[in-house]
Amino acid sequence: MTNPTALAFGYPASKVAETDHWLVLVRPKQPTFGSLVLVCKEAVQAFSDVSPAAFADLQVAVAGIERLLKSQVDYEKINYLMLMMVDKDVHFHVLPRYAGARTDEGVAFPDAGWPAAPALGTAVELAPDAVERLAARFAKAWNPA
Repeated sequence: MTNPTALAFGYPASKVAETDHWLVLVRPKQPTFGSLVLVCKEAVQAFSDVSPAAFADLQVAVAGIERLLKSQVDYEKINYLMLMMVDKDVHFHVLPRYAGARTDEGVAFPDAGWPAAPALGTAVELAPDAVERLAARFAKAWNPA
């Protein structure tokens, strides 16, 4: 099932990975390089309504995200933000955090908030084709041959 939140974040073009209960998507607005969105596939809008199976599967998704982002971004810390102010379905914004900046495709991605709270208003907005390229590259790294 695809919910409105997944569609709002560019699913299916932005898809990096999928577990039984979660979608891992590239976040088009990148406050830090490698920012992702982790979207629950269940039709729930409160964290307490997530099924026990989805909670168990969250560990699988988080382990995959941290392995992926460590190899691709070399983050120092990682932030999971559950905001759900505009997009109502259960989801997290996943922000790899680092001092300085990372560069990808000639674009610098500074972590403007480091070492304090992330500066969500300061982001590099990826064009749709850049989202697809990054999602494809991350998907390949998620499932190396």
